[in-house]
Amino acid sequence: MEPHKPPPQPRQPEGCLTVAIRVPLRIVVLVLVVPVRMAWDALVVTGRFLRDTVLRPLGRALLWVGKALFIWPLVGLWRHVLVPVGKALAWLGTVLVVVPAVWVYRYVLTPVGHAVAWLARGVGAGLAWVYARVLCPIGHAVTRLLRGIGAVLTAVGIGVYTAVAWLARYLLVVPARWLYDRILAPVGRAVAWCVRGLGWLLGAIATGIGVALHWTLRVLFVLPALALWRWILTPVGRILAVVAREVGDALGHAWRIAGQISRAVGRALGTLFRWIFVEPLRWVYRTVLTPVGHLVRDAVLRPVAEGARVVGRAVREALTSARETVRQARADFRRTLFGEPRRPAAVDRREPQGPATRTLGSSTTALTKD
Repeated sequence: MEPHKPPPQPRQPEGCLTVAIRVPLRIVVLVLVVPVRMAWDALVVTGRFLRDTVLRPLGRALLWVGKALFIWPLVGLWRHVLVPVGKALAWLGTVLVVVPAVWVYRYVLTPVGHAVAWLARGVGAGLAWVYARVLCPIGHAVTRLLRGIGAVLTAVGIGVYTAVAWLARYLLVVPARWLYDRILAPVGRAVAWCVRGLGWLLGAIATGIGVALHWTLRVLFVLPALALWRWILTPVGRILAVVAREVGDALGHAWRIAGQISRAVGRALGTLFRWIFVEPLRWVYRTVLTPVGHLVRDAVLRPVAEGARVVGRAVREALTSARETVRQARADFRRTLFGEPRRPAAVDRREPQGPATRTLGSSTTALTKD
């Protein structure tokens, strides 16, 4: 099922200005864009050719050179130098540091630590006895004495605080409240009423000045600017928008047409190049070089290869016979110096020898033997 396609938007009617601008603009833009598009297509083809024939092989060669100069030496250095050296240093560290340190910890520090811990436990037990038998009774007595002194000082402090509070209430708080209620509050209310009236007056003056400035600025600036925007800038902007849209459409249309022209020119040049160079070279390769190559292969290369195979076979046979002779001479020399090697004594393994071996279908034991 095909997906639902929205209905095409109805085309807006175009004015005579749009039609008058479109045709000459597209002709001019096409004349200007065709050379640019052809140059662009030529650059694209050249870039692809350079990428496939020069840059990619050069990149692979540089990658191989980089591996040969940096990665493989570093891998060899790591594998054959650093890893063995590291293992040797680890073994030396284990033998020279870890094993002696473990021995010192086990046979020196551990006994010393146990002795220090035993001594510390003894000192702690003595200090605990002194704390329980001496310091605790003294501390309890001092605490009782301090509690008594604190009770006396608390009673005296409460009396002094009560007297000072009574004097502060009747000498400071009561006069200050009477002064606030009878004098400061009425004066503050009057000042606040005056400030509010002055603020209302200043607000009314500021509002009148703001209204006057608003209408002055509206008449002098806003209305002329609005008229300029509505009757001059908006029509000019619409005309410029139409021109810009038509220029964009003309550039796109000219670019597509220039692409088709460039493609046709490229195909024509490719056909001409094939007729002038490729087809003659192909004809020379098929009619001249291929028969000559077959003749050279059949008359020269195959006999030479056959002779090389025969010579190689003879050399291999000679080397094999020489190797066998050397092996036999070495065995005779060893036999002359050390004598015949002792043969191993035969051991009765209670197993059948030779072809009569034990199978699943027969038995060789004494009880089941036929």
